[in-house]
Amino acid sequence: MLPREPPLRATNPVEERVIALIEPTAAGLGYRIVRVRLSGNRRKRLQIMGERVSDGQMGIDDCTKLSRALAPVFDLDDPIQGEYDLEVSSPGIDRPLMRIEDFERFIGFDAKCETAVPINNQRRWKGVIKAANGDDITLVTDQGEANLKFSALSDARLVLTDKLIEDDLRRAKAAEAAGVQSSDEEEEV
Repeated sequence: MLPREPPLRATNPVEERVIALIEPTAAGLGYRIVRVRLSGNRRKRLQIMGERVSDGQMGIDDCTKLSRALAPVFDLDDPIQGEYDLEVSSPGIDRPLMRIEDFERFIGFDAKCETAVPINNQRRWKGVIKAANGDDITLVTDQGEANLKFSALSDARLVLTDKLIEDDLRRAKAAEAAGVQSSDEEEEV
């Protein structure tokens, strides 16, 4: 059995309900849910980003496998009113950082963070992730170190850099060598 993942941050109660509904199925297949987003007014779109727990990759076959496993879950207990499109995808290289563990995993990489309310008259932060511990995140910015609370963030994601691309290629090659298909393509279902 996989260790219990820390709670994933959601932006509304429907997303929280979707996360609670799908996480057990995803974990049973060896996937971690990275983010759930419900968007759109007239035509809703439910985007589910996932990755393999084993190596952090998510290929098109993985997207298909997870999508097919989630379809019966939504047939039994669908928390979304009305019609919507389901999209299962990779988080991509410049992925969102949704858990404190994401910050820990990507120490040394560039990130953009936004706080819900201004801290020292600033809401947007960009810098190298220096540390992540508990609820505390330290970024090294052009102005010096910024200490932020994870709980204060409204958005955070990695910044696409040469270092991040090299790391992603290295992980993809390692996954391929282990015999697992690796692709960052998305599939809409």
